[in-house]
Amino acid sequence: MTFNPLRERGIPLDRQLRNWRELNVTPIDPDHADPYTRCRIIAMNGIEVEAIMFSHQLARHCPDLEIKQQLAGVRYIEAQQQKAVNWLLPGLASVLETTIAYEQVAVDLTAWVARMEPDPYLKQAYQFGVLEDFDHLYRYANLYEMIEHRKAEKIVDDLTEVMPGRPTYLHHRHPTDNVREPYDRSGAQPISKLHALTIMAAEQQTMNFYMNVGPTYMEPIARQLYQEIGLIEEEHVTHYESLVDPGESWWEMLLNHEYNECYLYHSFMETESDPKVKAVWELHLNMELEHLRLAAELFKRHDGRDPEQVLAPELPAPVTFEPNKGYLRELIATQIDYTTLGTGYVQEAHERFERMQEALMGGEKAPSEQVITDNVHKSGEEYRLETEGPHPMGSLRVDRH
Repeated sequence: MTFNPLRERGIPLDRQLRNWRELNVTPIDPDHADPYTRCRIIAMNGIEVEAIMFSHQLARHCPDLEIKQQLAGVRYIEAQQQKAVNWLLPGLASVLETTIAYEQVAVDLTAWVARMEPDPYLKQAYQFGVLEDFDHLYRYANLYEMIEHRKAEKIVDDLTEVMPGRPTYLHHRHPTDNVREPYDRSGAQPISKLHALTIMAAEQQTMNFYMNVGPTYMEPIARQLYQEIGLIEEEHVTHYESLVDPGESWWEMLLNHEYNECYLYHSFMETESDPKVKAVWELHLNMELEHLRLAAELFKRHDGRDPEQVLAPELPAPVTFEPNKGYLRELIATQIDYTTLGTGYVQEAHERFERMQEALMGGEKAPSEQVITDNVHKSGEEYRLETEGPHPMGSLRVDRH
């Protein structure tokens, strides 16, 4: 059944405010919840954080008091939504367990978007990035085994494999080479715009999370690994945000943000296995329909265009968290040796890349390499979860005998 959020009526804004009791959501059970329920929570938290920060930026550039007041009203509700969503995560989970879940989101959400993206250049951007998040999952999983003495399958189940991707130390590129070409707002398909906003927001939230939790560890290797991967998340946000056409007006960007929230809440409502969490997605969708209506009015008033000129006439197929093992193995086998040069991709190290590596590493082993060495020393072998057979790259296989 088709669903056009522009034609649906949501909850009026003056009826969206929740009290403390209503905001006091019951968190998921960390030991029995579907790992993809946790992934949907983390993804939607990133989307809501982006909605709040984008609204703040718009307000800071808007001289109209009445519009600033309207943005503040919607933004307060978005802030309540963000609290309700993020507070679904269990307090029992350690920071490192949540980190591993963040990387599972990055792997399976980005892989799904890459599979579904119609534009070849945008598809390549997601394929490039996902091999790096895949490797981050492997590094954090080894840290988890080393300092918490537990295995990452407790968190990811058998849904996502844990093994080397593009080695993390090779992710450190000159900033110039992290900027991509944007899509063309006049020619890009609506789904491409939604994909770009979604992955940008998810990576931004991961960047924010690592910036803040990294120094809370006492173990030097943990502090160093969060610092290293946190810097790569900055590169990833640069990579993904540059895909969005900066020629979009503030009102078009606001419209796209609100439509994307409707799309994702609807997607997760359709695919959620936990009834209590599904009820949150449904409630928030009904709130977002009104936020979209208000954004559409601003767009019509200030851009003088019909929202249906830039938005999909109906929601695309739902965003789905599902295993992407075969797809990721194929990417590892064919694209693991890619790096970037300017706005494109190459398969060999170049002078600017090598200068950046030399300046950053200073001749020392990166924390992402040291954590594997340390875990082998402590646990007897590195941690992997290879459910589909040996690693696709012979050079990255380990002898288990």
